[in-house]
Amino acid sequence: MNLSYYSMNTNTFKPPPTHLTLSPPPNFPEISNCKTIKHFKQIHAKLIKTSQIHDPLISAELLRCSAFALKNLDYARLLFYRMNQPNPFSYNTIIRAIADLQDDPIEALSIFTLMLLDDSLSPNKFTFPSVLKACGKLRNLIAGKQVHAQLIKLGFEDDEFVVSNLLRMYVMCGIMDDAQSLFFNRILMDDYSVNSNMFLDNNGVSKRRQEGDVVLWNVMVDGFIKLGDMGAARQLFDKMPRRSVVSWNGMIAGYAQRGWFRDAIGVFREMQMVDENFKPNYVTLVSILPAISHLGALELGKWIHLYAERSGFEIGDVLGSALIDMYSKCGSVDKALQVFESLPKRSTITWNAVINGLAIHGRATESIHYFSMMLDMGIKPSDVTYIGVLTACSHGGKVNEGKMFFDHMIRVAGFKPRIEHYGCMVDLLGRNGLLKEAENFICDMPMKPDAVIWKALLGACKMHGDIEMGRRVAKHLMEIAPDDSGSYVALSNMYASLGDWDGVARVRLLMKDRDVRKDPGCSWIELDGVIHEFLVEDESHPCAKEIHLMLKEISNKLQSIGYQPNTTQVFLNVDEEAKQTALYHHSEKIAVAYGLISTSPQTPLRVVKNLRICEDCHSSIKLISKLYSRKIVVRDSKRFHHFEDGLCSCNDWW
Repeated sequence: MNLSYYSMNTNTFKPPPTHLTLSPPPNFPEISNCKTIKHFKQIHAKLIKTSQIHDPLISAELLRCSAFALKNLDYARLLFYRMNQPNPFSYNTIIRAIADLQDDPIEALSIFTLMLLDDSLSPNKFTFPSVLKACGKLRNLIAGKQVHAQLIKLGFEDDEFVVSNLLRMYVMCGIMDDAQSLFFNRILMDDYSVNSNMFLDNNGVSKRRQEGDVVLWNVMVDGFIKLGDMGAARQLFDKMPRRSVVSWNGMIAGYAQRGWFRDAIGVFREMQMVDENFKPNYVTLVSILPAISHLGALELGKWIHLYAERSGFEIGDVLGSALIDMYSKCGSVDKALQVFESLPKRSTITWNAVINGLAIHGRATESIHYFSMMLDMGIKPSDVTYIGVLTACSHGGKVNEGKMFFDHMIRVAGFKPRIEHYGCMVDLLGRNGLLKEAENFICDMPMKPDAVIWKALLGACKMHGDIEMGRRVAKHLMEIAPDDSGSYVALSNMYASLGDWDGVARVRLLMKDRDVRKDPGCSWIELDGVIHEFLVEDESHPCAKEIHLMLKEISNKLQSIGYQPNTTQVFLNVDEEAKQTALYHHSEKIAVAYGLISTSPQTPLRVVKNLRICEDCHSSIKLISKLYSRKIVVRDSKRFHHFEDGLCSCNDWW
């Protein structure tokens, strides 16, 4: 064994490339083979009995094994604090273990201070990365800058591993100005102005360290992503002279987590086009699936599933639940069930995914059945499980069952209801016309109801025509959530339904004064792997003329069978003909029309809508499914509607 690894002289201290992992001393190799804490204690006792514990090499290896192989930090602490003279390796080991395994690693900084106070020791380049990580986790900029000064003093400011962790520390503390200064000084040519607002083009990037410095680029991009500045993150990402799979995954996850789903898919496609040898990894798939789920891009989701299987990725809890969620939200709940049934092991996470998937498709009885199966198999439900089963009861009109499950969650499972559970109950009661009971339920809540709770009641008031309660709830919502357009629109629609156009004008003037804008209706349809987006009265699509002709054909066919548009859904002070025209150009109808002209007969159509589907669109699409012999699946903001042969899976209950 190379004893220079353990030299007390800082100049000759040279840990192996893995920084902190060492082969066991040749006179006691069984330390590294230890698999359980019981076996480890037996070895420890033997070392004490034979006095070998005083060998600094053996004690250091014991510390490494307990901290990292067994991940028993408490035992590692006992070993460290009982050492007579810990060497640099031992200090580095315990500092790294605490920085990695504890959410509040202040103890790591305390041990680093002890190391500094020992005149016989000096921190080395493998000490600082863990110390900087602890500073970053603690968001302790003052300590971080002091450590920065120490590493400069000791001459480690040019070490790539130290610099990358120093940069990450500033990023984790949210100090992007200092991070950028450090980054530019490291990456870019000396004559580049750090104060410039523009990033260098590729010709200005130093080629000297491109291979090793991809980590630094990733840290900077990740910093902007964490701050929510996706523009700066993308600008820097586009300038990267070299990217790793971590670079691509960071951008995909950043876009997806912030709701920029089309951008996430765009980066994913770009990743595949840049280099055919650049293969998505496990993290890529888990990151992109939520974006696919939101946009309903079923064909892309199927490709991801096939790629995962062919690449040999383990479809376990995380990827399995993501696939179940994707198939459910893309309208293929039966495929979601197939994935669930094929899993070798099922955890609470995967059970939750399938229970919720069935719930949003209105298959309440099956959702409850799977919940019962889960309990019978001894799988402990989580509070998320109850959100799924309560949602199923709400969409299935199962009031008594919903009340029973809510009580079961509290009395049997022992969960304290979260605001989401109360929201499910209000929605359940409201949908079933129990408006007063729902209002009393809100008043009896042990916490202050949020806007989501009141919006659930407001939606129920609109559904059941309780204008008086609806106006009261809407006005309350405008007070607690003045920037949410939903309450203004609902109140305006209520005034319009009564013919009170002065009331409508007052609400719209209030929206204008408060700069509140209504969310525009938007629908998506995926065809041949391409997502097409449509807004209300959208004429921007290249096939706008053909779509308009199809909408006219649909209107004529509906009129020929006696269908009358439900113009009570148009809350505008215009004549009847204008109201009918407005209804014909709702975004989901445009998407359906485009699907009809772009696919062969009998091909199912899947449409995603960002708002709730209106009554007229719901009635129209039922008839369209029969007139054109098409199965049409529409996912609105609340649930799925499966239209086929003039009927809808929701049984007109949504």
